[in-house]
Amino acid sequence: MNIIVLQHIKIEDPGYIKDLMLADRFNLTTIELDEGEKIPDDLSKFDAMFCMGGPMDTFMEKDYSWLIEEKKAIKEFVINLKKPYLGFCLGCQLLGEVIGGKVVKSQPSEIGIMDINFSREKNTDNLFSKFPNKIKSLQWHSYEVQGIENNKDVTLLASSPVTKYQIFKYKNYAYGIQFHIEIKDTTVNEWGCVPEYKKALEDQLGDGALEKFDQSAKDNMTDMNNYSKILYQNFKKLL
Repeated sequence: MNIIVLQHIKIEDPGYIKDLMLADRFNLTTIELDEGEKIPDDLSKFDAMFCMGGPMDTFMEKDYSWLIEEKKAIKEFVINLKKPYLGFCLGCQLLGEVIGGKVVKSQPSEIGIMDINFSREKNTDNLFSKFPNKIKSLQWHSYEVQGIENNKDVTLLASSPVTKYQIFKYKNYAYGIQFHIEIKDTTVNEWGCVPEYKKALEDQLGDGALEKFDQSAKDNMTDMNNYSKILYQNFKKLL
């Protein structure tokens, strides 16, 4: 399988799911957009697209001009080629914008290990039907997708008390996941080194929050890794 991975900062890769893909000998083509790497013109050769998180926001096209081409590539892959897509955090928001939604400030930001509540539609979904009705996962975002209620091709799969579109799907093959199910033991400390992430964390949870956040993530890591396995095994069936 040939997978294209769009990254916006080197430390935000598909994490635990990447390990599973490499174990299955998937061919991963990683495009590090923030380092000037270009998305291939021919996307038809890829079986799926992963789009990861990052410290920038979807509207920052003046500062990160590559966002313009990235949105075009996502639209080509999802809407024209109709191929499987998984977007996490920023990748979720980019999908939301591509299918006609808007990305707005969350009130408040969601940072921490928090509850995700699934909708009834989860029970018949290809990826999430085996998930429990409520899970805990890592949140680290200040923006969210809104305005896709009237798109008949969109299904809401999970929400939190703050964010309606924690998981949504476009048709039955493109998914936006606002939280981070893909993390590993090292993730929180690595992300805490990113100035934008550290500031958001401390603004929300106070000075010295990183150590507590890291421990909370580790306490829930076994469950999150198991959810990643379920997600990955089901995603493979779409390919």
